[in-house]
Amino acid sequence: MSRIVEVSKSPYAKLKTIPVGSVKVDGFMGKYIETLVNVTLPTQYDLLESTGRLDNFRIAAGKMEGSYKTFSPFDDTDVYKWTEAVSFALANRKLPELEKILDSVIEEVKAAQDEDGYLGTYLSGERKKERWTNLAWNHELYNAGHLIQTAVAHRRVTGKNALFEVAKRFADHIYNTFGPGKREGAPGHPEVEMALVELYRETGDRKYLDLARYFIYTRGKGLASVPRNPGPEYFIDHKPFVELEEITGHAVRALYLCSGATDLYLETGDEKIWQALNRLWENFVTKKMYITGGAGSRHDWESFGEEYELSNRRSYAESCASIANFMWNFRMLLATGEGKFADVMEQVLYNGLLSGISLDGKHYFYFNPLEDLGRTRRQKWFDCACCPPNLARFIASFPGYMYTTSDDGVQVHLYEKSTSKLNFKNSVVEIEQETDYPWSGEVTFTVETDIEEPFSISLRIPSWADDFVLRVDGKTVTANPQNGYVKLSQSWKGKHTVELSLPMKVEFIEAHPFVRDNLEKVAVRRGPVVYCIEQADNPDFHVWTLVLNSENLKEEKGKILDREAVFLKGTGRALDVSEWEGKLYRRLTEARKKTVEFTLVPYHMWANREPGPMAVWLRR
Repeated sequence: MSRIVEVSKSPYAKLKTIPVGSVKVDGFMGKYIETLVNVTLPTQYDLLESTGRLDNFRIAAGKMEGSYKTFSPFDDTDVYKWTEAVSFALANRKLPELEKILDSVIEEVKAAQDEDGYLGTYLSGERKKERWTNLAWNHELYNAGHLIQTAVAHRRVTGKNALFEVAKRFADHIYNTFGPGKREGAPGHPEVEMALVELYRETGDRKYLDLARYFIYTRGKGLASVPRNPGPEYFIDHKPFVELEEITGHAVRALYLCSGATDLYLETGDEKIWQALNRLWENFVTKKMYITGGAGSRHDWESFGEEYELSNRRSYAESCASIANFMWNFRMLLATGEGKFADVMEQVLYNGLLSGISLDGKHYFYFNPLEDLGRTRRQKWFDCACCPPNLARFIASFPGYMYTTSDDGVQVHLYEKSTSKLNFKNSVVEIEQETDYPWSGEVTFTVETDIEEPFSISLRIPSWADDFVLRVDGKTVTANPQNGYVKLSQSWKGKHTVELSLPMKVEFIEAHPFVRDNLEKVAVRRGPVVYCIEQADNPDFHVWTLVLNSENLKEEKGKILDREAVFLKGTGRALDVSEWEGKLYRRLTEARKKTVEFTLVPYHMWANREPGPMAVWLRR
C-alpha cells in the first residue's frame, strides 16, 4: 500500500497513515497535481537529462566516457526525488509514458551500483578512494537516504522490487560500514535516518532501526562536521541531539534530523528523544518560524538565525525547509494526535511551501522572501536543484497526508475537494469532501460505509477559527474541540452528511515585538492564507509605502493566470516618493501622502506575473 510513512505497527503512533492512492484530490490541490503530471514531471525529466544528472549514472556504470558532469555531490538525489514523485503519482492514475521513463531511469540507477552495494556517482571512477572520508560535505549518506525513500515508495505503489533491492543492498553496505565496532561517523546532511526507519518498517529487519538510532545518537561528537567555517553548529553536530534546547544550524538539515528522530521515537518510545523534539518544536514555532511557515532566516549557510531574527527582505525560507517543516509536523501529529501540528502543516502548505512552485508548474523558488523589489523570480532549474524535485514529490504524495485512522475512528486533518476510500475495521469508509477550501470554509462530507458498530470521525478545527457550525444529517451538533478536533461518534452505516462551516474572517496579525522588521506592521490573513501586496495590482503607488487605514477589507474573486483565488481590497494611504528624488536622507518633515485603493493577493501566488515590488508585512 502506497503509504508515505508506514506506522501501522509502530507502537508509539497514536494515528495510522492511509495510502496515497486511497484519496483522489480534485479541488485546489487537485490543480497542482494535474499540473504536476502534465507539466512538472515531464519537464523535470528533460532537465535531469539535459543537465547531466542521468549521465552521471551512465558514466558511473561505464556506459559513457567522461567524468561527473554536474557540480554538487548530492545531484543523484534530484533523480531519486523525481523517481519518488512519479511513483506517488502512479498511485492515483495510470501514466504509461511516465512509467516507461521511470523504468528506464531505474535501470540506469541499478547499473551504476558497485558490487559491494555502494552507489554514488560523485565518488565513482578515480574518486572511489575518497569514499566515506568526508561525511560533512560528500553527502553519501544523504544520497542513500533519498534512494531508500524512493525505493520504498516505488515498491509500495507498483509492487516492483528492482529499485528496492538496489536500495537495500546500499543500506546493507552502510550497515556493514558504520556502527559500534566499525567505522565511526554520522551524516553531514541528515536524511538517511528517516529512510532507515522506513526501511525497517518495510522489511521488519531491526538492524536498519538500530543504524538510524546510531546515527542520531552519534551526533555531537564532531563526526558529521568540520571544526570551522561553518563549524559544528551548522551541521547540528555541536552537542548530542537529546541535549539540544534550540533549533539551530542549516534549516533543512535540522528539520530532516527532527523528522528522523520523530520516526525513531514512533518505533522505540525513547523519552529523551521525545523531550528534545518537543523543546525544539516549541523553540521553532514560537521564536524562529515565519508566518508563512518558512524556516531559516539567513542566506549565510541557509541557516536559522537567532531567536526572533525573522527579516523579510533578506529571509531565506528555502522551499526544501518548508517541505521539511511539513514532514516533521506530520510525524509529530502521528505521535500525538494533537491538532497544533496539523495547524502548522496547513500554515506552511498554503503559504511558504506552494510559493516555491509557479502556477505553470515549471518554475521554482529556491528561497522565499517576504518582501522583494521584484528581482527575485522563479527559475526553471538551479545548479543546486534540490527544491524542484522535492516540491514534485511532495505534491504527488499530498493525498496521503489528508486523513489518518486510529482504533476508534477516522481523522480529517486537511480540507480539499476529494473522494476517498479508507480501510477501517476490515471494511471501507468512503468520504467525499465538497468544498472550495482554502477560499471557502464551507466543507460538506458525504460518509458511506457498511460498518454497523459506532466509530468516530474527527474533524480538525483550525486554530484561526474562532467559532464553527457543525451539522450531521441536517441537525446542528454542539461539540467542544479537544486537542484541536471535534469527535463525532455514532453508527455511520449507510450514507450520512456532515457539514462543517468555518467562518473565514480577514484578520490583522502582529509579530512579537522582538521581531524588529515588523514593529508597527501587520500581516493580513484570511483563514489559512497569508496575503501580500504586489505591484502588479497596485500601479498607482509604490507598495512598500502603503499604510493601512482600517481592518475592513472587501473580499473579491480574482484570478492569476488560470487559478481562481480570493483577493482582498481596501483603502489606505501611500507616500509620494517623488519628493525623495535625489535624496537618501533629509530633515524630519511631514511626508506627503495620498489616499489609495489597494489589492492584496495570496502570498503563495506572488511573482507569477510581471516583476515588481512585494511585501507581506504592511504598516498600519
